[in-house]
Amino acid sequence: MRKRKLVFITQVVNPADPNLGATRAKIAALARRVDEVVVVCDRGIEGVLPDNCRLRVFGAPTRRQRAVRYIGAIVSELRDPPVAVVGHMVPLYTIVAAPFVRARRVPLVLWYTHWKGHVVLRIAMLLCTHLTSQYERSFPLSSRKLHAIGHGIDLSEFPCQPAVPSAGRPFRVLSLGRYSRPKRLDEMVEGVRIARSRGVDARIDLYGTAGSEQEEAYKRELEELAARPEYAEFASVGGPIPRTELPPVYARADVVASDFISTDKIVLEACSSCRPVLASHPAFAELFEGIEPPLAFERGRPETFADRVAALAALDDEARHAIGRTLRERVAARHSVETWADAILGLVA
Repeated sequence: MRKRKLVFITQVVNPADPNLGATRAKIAALARRVDEVVVVCDRGIEGVLPDNCRLRVFGAPTRRQRAVRYIGAIVSELRDPPVAVVGHMVPLYTIVAAPFVRARRVPLVLWYTHWKGHVVLRIAMLLCTHLTSQYERSFPLSSRKLHAIGHGIDLSEFPCQPAVPSAGRPFRVLSLGRYSRPKRLDEMVEGVRIARSRGVDARIDLYGTAGSEQEEAYKRELEELAARPEYAEFASVGGPIPRTELPPVYARADVVASDFISTDKIVLEACSSCRPVLASHPAFAELFEGIEPPLAFERGRPETFADRVAALAALDDEARHAIGRTLRERVAARHSVETWADAILGLVA
C-alpha cells in the first residue's frame, strides 16, 4: 500500500515562538492522520515534531538562495506525490509552489486567517484548490473555494485553569500578541480607565512582540501612555512571553481581551483555559451566542469595552468560571486541533 505523505509549508517550527508556536500542534495533528509529514520551513528546530515528520529548512542569507532552496525542496518532495500540499499563512509560499504542485495534480491548500486581503493573496486564491480559515469572516475576501474549519487549538496545551479568588485585588484584564496598531490596545487601556472611573477596581496588562519599526513605535506610544500618572496605577506594557509559558499567564487573568480586526487566536486559547474573553470581531458571535453578560464589544468605542469589563467584574468567581467552562466546551467542539486536521484531510481525501 502506498505511503500517505503530506507536505506542510510554514515560516517557523518552534513551539516556544510567541507568534508561531501554535503551528507545531497543527503539524502533529496532521501527522497522526498520515504516514509522513514533510515540513518545508524558513526556520525550524529538530526534535519538536512527531517521529513521522521531516524538516526541510530553506532559510538562507539571501532571497535568491532561499528561493532556490525552497523550490528545490518542493520539487524533490513532489517526485513521490503527496496527498496534498498545505500552505500555512503565507500566500507567497503557495504561489511559488503552485506551478510544480498543480502540474502533478496534487491538491494545494492555503490556511489563512488575517485581515489583509492584498494582491498576493488574490493571486494565491486563483492558484489554490482549497482555501481554509477559522471562519468565513476571518478570511478577508470571498471565494467559493473557502472552507471555515476552526482555528486548530491544542486543548492539552491550554488546560482548563481553576478559578482564582478575586477578593482584595483588582480585576485583571489581559491582552497578548504583536504590538500592532490595528489591535487598538490603547482603546482597551482607555476602556479600563473608563471602568475605573465608574468604580470598578480593574487593571490591564499587555504583553507581546514588536517585530517591525511600526510595532516598536506603537509599543513606545503605549509605554508612554502607561507611564502617565493617571494610567500608571492600572496599566502595564510588557515584552513577549514564550508560548510554552502562556498557561500560567492565562491562569492569572480574570478576562482576556482582543480588539483586533482579525480573529485573534488568544481568544480561543483563553477560552480553552476556561477564561472569559471579550472581543470586538463579529466572527466570534457564534462562540459567544447565548452567554450573559455579553462578551462582544464595539470596536472604536472604549465605553462599550468598559461596560463589558464592569459586567464581568460584578460576577462572583464561580459565575465567571462557568462562562469559561462553556467557552472551552465550544472550542473543543468547533476549534480543536483534531477537528482542524480532520477538516484539512477531508478536503483532499
